[in-house]
Amino acid sequence: MKIRNVRRKGLRRLIEANDAASLPPAVVEKLRNMISFLQDMAGEEELRGVPVWKAHPLTGDRKGAWSLFVTKNWRLTFTIEKKELEIVDLDYVDYH
Repeated sequence: MKIRNVRRKGLRRLIEANDAASLPPAVVEKLRNMISFLQDMAGEEELRGVPVWKAHPLTGDRKGAWSLFVTKNWRLTFTIEKKELEIVDLDYVDYH
């Protein structure tokens, strides 16, 4: 899937320029693997194929978005535009 937009500046730099300077070094490789997986996947049903990422759809005001476990408090969140098969609003957030 194509990534349409990235919300966090540091994550955008990692994707566009392979610049990980503003991200915690301990998570950079995991984020790279997750991003590669997202770009290569054909549909959202593949998200549950990697159990350690604890992929799940969000509820409430974030309904329709997905969350992938990165570290204890940090998640990779995004929405999938099904019609265009694109990742929208990809973000690296601390929401706990």
